[in-house]
Amino acid sequence: MKPVLLAAALGLALSSPAIAQKPFTYSFDGSFEDATFAVESAIVGQGLVIDFVSHVGEMLNRTGSDVGSDAMIFKNADIFLFCSAVVSRQVMEKDPMNITHCPYGIFVMETDDGVTIGHKDYPDGSMQAVENLMQQIVAEAIGN
Repeated sequence: MKPVLLAAALGLALSSPAIAQKPFTYSFDGSFEDATFAVESAIVGQGLVIDFVSHVGEMLNRTGSDVGSDAMIFKNADIFLFCSAVVSRQVMEKDPMNITHCPYGIFVMETDDGVTIGHKDYPDGSMQAVENLMQQIVAEAIGN
C-alpha cells in the first residue's frame, strides 16, 4: 500500500503546475499616460504591431460593485499584447509548446505608490529570446 501512496504523491507533485515567478517590474518617472505612450512607442519602434490593449484597470473599477467589492486595486492599468514573428518562430522552433506564452504582454499600472511598467518572467531556456525582447522594450520605455 505504501508504494501506491508514494507513487500517487509523486505523480501529483510532478503534475502540479510550477509556482508562478514574480514579474519583472520597473518604476516609471512620469504619469500613467506618459508610460503607456512610452510602452506603445517602444513596441512599435521594434517593428511590432500591438494586437490588443486590455484596459484591466477600467474593467476592475467598473465591475467592482457588481462583484461585491469597493476596493480600488489600480488607479489605471493597461496590458499591451503583441507578438513578434521572428522571435516567436525562434522560440517555437525550439519548443512548439511555447505557443502558450503568445501573445506577449507588457503592463503599465498606476497605484498609490506610482506608475510601474513590467512583464512576466518567462521560463529559462527556450523563452530567453522573448525575455530579452521584453527587457529591450521596457528599457526603452523607461528611458534606459
